[in-house]
Amino acid sequence: MPKLNKIFLNEQKNILFEEKNKIENRLAGFAKESKIHEGEWTSNMPDFDKGTSLEEEADEVEEFGMRLALEQSMEGQLKAIDLALDKIKKGTYGVCDKCGKEIPQGRLKVYPQASFCQKCQ
Repeated sequence: MPKLNKIFLNEQKNILFEEKNKIENRLAGFAKESKIHEGEWTSNMPDFDKGTSLEEEADEVEEFGMRLALEQSMEGQLKAIDLALDKIKKGTYGVCDKCGKEIPQGRLKVYPQASFCQKCQ
């Protein structure tokens, strides 16, 4: 088990919750949280008004595609944060998922949701 003190773990937990809230608030601006699948979001498709030109529709479809890509990226970030929070709860935070060695505290400060040590990443 890693030798991380309670103060450091509480700081990391607060940082992770803060980042999670930021991502969820940003996602809520263009997507809806799934009521069926926890942790999944669905991007809102732009509304096509009657009389919209093909050029405007093409712009809206392109925007939707960018929303989807951003949504997927942010969902991945949320999953990594949730995993890190779960590890804090279980007492396994700071252990590399690949080699089982301790992840240096400096790395965790820079990237709190790190699952791998620098060597294994």
